[in-house]
Amino acid sequence: MKASVKKPKPIAFNFVLDELFAVSPAVKPMFGCYAVYVRDKIVLILRDKEGIATDNGVWIATTHEHHESLRNDFPSMRTISVFGGTESGWQNLPAESETFEEEVMKACKLITNGDPRIGKTPKPRKKKASANLKH
Repeated sequence: MKASVKKPKPIAFNFVLDELFAVSPAVKPMFGCYAVYVRDKIVLILRDKEGIATDNGVWIATTHEHHESLRNDFPSMRTISVFGGTESGWQNLPAESETFEEEVMKACKLITNGDPRIGKTPKPRKKKASANLKH
């Protein structure tokens, strides 16, 4: 009996990677989605999951202080409901929006141009204690 190998889920909204090509984006799976990194910062999460479809789209890594100015650029932007509906730093460009692709392309342009409102430097991961520690 063969063990089934789970194929990786295709990257949702992969046109984003084409738009960010000039800044060499790195993509990593994260929570059933894909996180997009530019240099040392996480800038976007690409989400297209069954279940809570209201959060499908492109998530923008930002902070509360930038929400108001980003809403001027992205009228459809809203907070992520998966986090309990409280205002989080992460904001969503919803896939069902009529202006989705246009707004995502604009976000990619801002990222390519180094807009400081988009992107967060992840906290360093804690190193796992070695199982072979000698006392």
